[in-house]
Amino acid sequence: MKFAFAGDRKISCTILKFIISKGFKPSAIFVSDFNIASHDDELIEISGLDESLVFRGNEFKDSETIEFLSALGLDYIFGIHFPYIIPAEILAIPKIGVVNLHPAFLPYNKGWHTPSWAIIEGYPYGATLHFMEEALDEGDIIHQKKMGVYPIDTANSLYKRVLKLEEEVFYESFDSLLSLNPNRIKQLHKGTSHQKKELKALREISISENCNAIDLINKIRALTTNDQNESAYFILDGKKIGVQINLFYQNE
Repeated sequence: MKFAFAGDRKISCTILKFIISKGFKPSAIFVSDFNIASHDDELIEISGLDESLVFRGNEFKDSETIEFLSALGLDYIFGIHFPYIIPAEILAIPKIGVVNLHPAFLPYNKGWHTPSWAIIEGYPYGATLHFMEEALDEGDIIHQKKMGVYPIDTANSLYKRVLKLEEEVFYESFDSLLSLNPNRIKQLHKGTSHQKKELKALREISISENCNAIDLINKIRALTTNDQNESAYFILDGKKIGVQINLFYQNE
C-alpha cells in the first residue's frame, strides 16, 4: 500500500504511528502552515521523511507538487483533521482515492463544528471514514460508528469522546484499506451541513427576550468548546460577558 498522509492535531500523529507500526511508511506528508499548525513538527518526526517530501500549507496544491505526487504511484492519500480543501487535481491522483476521517455520522454534520451542531440539532452523531469528493464530506462511506450525545455533554466533552471513536473507526477499517478494495457505501440522503461562520452567528444571547430554558441550555452547551472565543455571550452595561457551562449528574 502506497500512501501520502495529510494531517494535523494529536489524532493525526496517533493514526500515522499506527499505520507505520503496521509496516507502511508514507511516501509524502502534508502539514499545516506555521500559523495554524498544532502538531506539524511531531508529524514530520514520526514520518521520518526528508524535507523534500514534506509539503506545508497550500504547497501541496502547486503544479510542481501535483506532478511530483502523480509520479509516486499512490494508492491513497489519507486526510486526518487536515484543515485544507483538497482540489480536484489532488483528488484524482491516488488510484483508490483520498480518504478522510471525519468527526460526524455522515450524512449528518458535514463541515465544521460537528459536536456543536450535534447538540443543537439532535441528529445522530459519531465518526466516519469516507472517500473525499469535491463537494464537502459527500463521498462514499468506508466505515462509521454512532455514539450517544449525553445530557451533560458540552461540545468540548463530546469532541474529546468522538476523537477516540474516530481512532476506532480507522483501526477497524485498516484491513479493508489494505485490500485496496475498501467498502464503498453511498450517502443516500442529503443530511446536514454547516459552515464555520454559522456558529459565530449563534453566540449572542439577548437578555431582553424570553426563551425556552432547554433551548438556552443546549445553546450554551454547544458553545462550550475549548476556546472561550467561541462561547455564548450576553451584553450587559455595554460589556460582553462570556458564558460556558459545566453539567453533571447529581446524586439523589
